[in-house]
Amino acid sequence: MGVLQNKIDFEAIITVNNANCNGDPLNGNMPRITDEGFGEISDVCIKRKIRNRLMDMGESIFVQSDDKNVDGYDSLKERADKNPAFGTELKKGKKANAQVAYQAACQEWMDVRSFGQVFAFKGEELSLGIRGPVSLHPAFSVDPINITTIKITKSVNSEDTKGGKASDTMGDKHRVDFGVYLLKGSINVQLAEKTGFTQEDAEKIKEAIRTLFVNDSSSARPEGSMEIHKLYWWEHNCKIGQYSTKKVHDSLCVSKKQEVSTPKSIDDYQISFTPLEGLNVQEYDGL
Repeated sequence: MGVLQNKIDFEAIITVNNANCNGDPLNGNMPRITDEGFGEISDVCIKRKIRNRLMDMGESIFVQSDDKNVDGYDSLKERADKNPAFGTELKKGKKANAQVAYQAACQEWMDVRSFGQVFAFKGEELSLGIRGPVSLHPAFSVDPINITTIKITKSVNSEDTKGGKASDTMGDKHRVDFGVYLLKGSINVQLAEKTGFTQEDAEKIKEAIRTLFVNDSSSARPEGSMEIHKLYWWEHNCKIGQYSTKKVHDSLCVSKKQEVSTPKSIDDYQISFTPLEGLNVQEYDGL
């Protein structure tokens, strides 16, 4: 398939049930929350999950996490150096051809041509910034969330404490009781033309979002506690889009049913659309 020709907007409904969907390390790993009490999942967290899913699908990814490292490189610098095309330009320093390096990075790594990347390594003369066509908002909950904190203990000490902490050392574990979050994003054609992002790439991003929480379980996110309920995909008939991204996202309304005081499931919410003339939406169930 060729380079993407038509602007794309998308929105996904995420359900969280007794899980810590995105802990804040600066706040005791509490689920992220706004000043108004709405839950938040950062765009960085979402991109990490998309990258992981793309790796599961066999795509070459530049920003790999330590626990999902498939090529054995210990750093981004090493991964960049070892790439035959990009690494060659990187080592040329001031004599490097930035355009060749740009094209090599976009061709080799799907996350680079999708999300962009800043290549700026200590001691290197070549500094390269790439803007990617896929943009993501942080995901926010539809309603304020309730967070439950429980105390946990360890049954044994990790090492010989010599009279220090006992095996009942206390700790905290946090979870969102229930929440419905909205993930919003878009794909820009002008930037896709620069990075070589294709229609096929867009289909892979769509599938990665639809299956976002596959192979993502942990003690904080037990299997089945997070789900993509629905994914909505708008493909415009032109490069700049028939409507602004804001109008497209606002055409989807997810609201708590009037008779419900404390929502416990997605069935406690009403999902509706405001039709946009000439622009159809594709609806997909999450896995």
